[in-house]
Amino acid sequence: MDNKPADQTVFLTLVGSTRERESARLLIDSIRSFGGALGHTPIWLFERNPPEEPCSHLESLGVRVLSLDVPDKVARYHYGAKVYACARAENLATAAVRSLVWLSPEFLVVNPPLLLDLARSFDAAVRPVHCKNVGILATEPLDDFWKQIYETVGMNDVHSPVESFVDGLRIRPYFNTHAFALDPQKGLCGRWLDCFESLVCDRAFQSRACSDQSHQIFLHQAILSAIIVTMLAPHRIRTLPPEYNYPYNLHPSVPPELRAPVLNDLVTIAYDDRPLDPRVVSDIDIHEPLRSWLSARAPTHPR
Repeated sequence: MDNKPADQTVFLTLVGSTRERESARLLIDSIRSFGGALGHTPIWLFERNPPEEPCSHLESLGVRVLSLDVPDKVARYHYGAKVYACARAENLATAAVRSLVWLSPEFLVVNPPLLLDLARSFDAAVRPVHCKNVGILATEPLDDFWKQIYETVGMNDVHSPVESFVDGLRIRPYFNTHAFALDPQKGLCGRWLDCFESLVCDRAFQSRACSDQSHQIFLHQAILSAIIVTMLAPHRIRTLPPEYNYPYNLHPSVPPELRAPVLNDLVTIAYDDRPLDPRVVSDIDIHEPLRSWLSARAPTHPR
């Protein structure tokens, strides 16, 4: 008899405000409505600054609500709580969990996100970033920002370029973090937190290579990207197709040949402050049943 543990997927997200809780509820509803084979997957909701009224109603949706007390040195930094939540989730994951899937609160599932289930074939599933931003061209030498990150994670350089989706540039490995899947048994999230703490507390690095807002905001993303390509073999990293993590928040900036004509054709989307109500959306078609679902739930105007 085979006693090997089942390959389980767990979704996780993090909230710390009323707005984020509202977004997370919409995200959870979308998973349950359009997740297909993953529609009943366990969801872990980490809460900072929990409200006086507990979110007990979420338990009926298969959501585990966990309070998150983030150390000050992490909490005060951009997206530090996100890194901490992922590391905590990794520690909580049993041997049965093969896919730990982070989803940002302002994110939606509109078709079954089956490629986020790593099964036994992959150890990570990621999308390249939408824009180069603080990334570095594959043909350029490392700048001080990336050089310090690579040294911290234990590598000199890496030459396996990816192409940013919106601006179409070949850059060193740099992945979007609206949503991604990792095998918690590989310890990537714990390593992510260790490296993040190290660089956040490195005064010389913070005062020079990471002194501006853009580098500080995307430091967490750059560190995770470096860790993934350092700790995992290339064939164990699944590159998700453009239907995943589609930047609806950047929809007008997406090149016309890549711009999604119909929202229903996508799998997962990041929307941030963009409206979702079909009655006010004019730059992308929304068909049934998604149209009625959004009409009944989404705020009419950007928040």
